[in-house]
Amino acid sequence: MKVILLADVKKLGKKDQTIEVSDGYAVNFLFPRKLAVQVTKKSVEVLENQQEQRRENDAKMKADAQELAKRLDEITLKFKVKTGREGKLFGAISLKQVAEELNKQFNIEIDKRKFVDKGPLDVLGFHHLSVELYKGVFGKVHVQLEEEK
Repeated sequence: MKVILLADVKKLGKKDQTIEVSDGYAVNFLFPRKLAVQVTKKSVEVLENQQEQRRENDAKMKADAQELAKRLDEITLKFKVKTGREGKLFGAISLKQVAEELNKQFNIEIDKRKFVDKGPLDVLGFHHLSVELYKGVFGKVHVQLEEEK
């Protein structure tokens, strides 16, 4: 019996894959657990519609991420930090603080885990942090650390 998988099934296949299984396995295991549906004209049509919607949604999200990357490139975040002798910082600016400042000043929400450059900023000057906005779309967040007088 040919079936379309509705979810990943271990040792059988991935979601949206069309496979051949025995009738008993399909009727007694896959169908009751809603892991698969039988291949019919209607089910194939529904599958194609879902895949088309996913492609459109993916393209829209990628375009939004590219637009956000352009917007981020124009922004420079400034932090005033306390320093000791010879310009050494007391503490550091974390990626969480950078993400919160972006949200507070420019209403841009970026998860701190999306930053590619790991680690806190602990040196005065300009820093360019890379952030993955979407699969394959990267943006740059410009951060300037200034000495607090």
